[in-house]
Amino acid sequence: MSAVTNEPPAPGEEPIEARIRRALGARSIVLVGLMGAGKSTVGRRLAQRLGLIFKDADIEIEAAAGLTIPDIFAIYGEPSFRDGEERVIGRLLRAGPMVLATGGGAFMRDTTRMRVAELGVSVWLKAELDVLMRRVRKRGNRPLLETEDPEATMRALMETRHPVYAEAQLVVLSRDVSHDRVVQDVLEALDAYLASPAAPAAAAL
Repeated sequence: MSAVTNEPPAPGEEPIEARIRRALGARSIVLVGLMGAGKSTVGRRLAQRLGLIFKDADIEIEAAAGLTIPDIFAIYGEPSFRDGEERVIGRLLRAGPMVLATGGGAFMRDTTRMRVAELGVSVWLKAELDVLMRRVRKRGNRPLLETEDPEATMRALMETRHPVYAEAQLVVLSRDVSHDRVVQDVLEALDAYLASPAAPAAAAL
């Protein structure tokens, strides 16, 4: 796959990255979606394009707990993990602006969705089942997929979570193209949204 060639701005035109940074203010860009949607990979490249720091909520949770996420699930259970996840994401949002990749279940929490709406712009990276399964099979640290039928489990997660992910302010298709192409799609969606009169203004933290 060929890399995306970004057209330089016309003389006197503000680059898309500068427009987004200015319109964001202190808000963060928060990537949501299922495991395998590309949140971490796309998030790192998006942060580089925008000159923002990148944070992966799962990595921050592991650092705070001193345990891997599979170990947290095994020792304390999912409810305890979700409580810690909510606290960590709240702390990260208050430290914005940044690009923040969240775990697949994070956006399911009402409190987290409210904090993201207040302090960020949410982007759902939406991917089809076959794309997700191809990607997650490359990694073994997926506690929720430790089942007899991982594909059926993923399908059930999609049915449960997609209606909630749809509350995100933006939806971008994560498909089998170069990561740079998806990053460009996110940038263009952000640029259009932030320029819209319907978009909420950046609030001071």
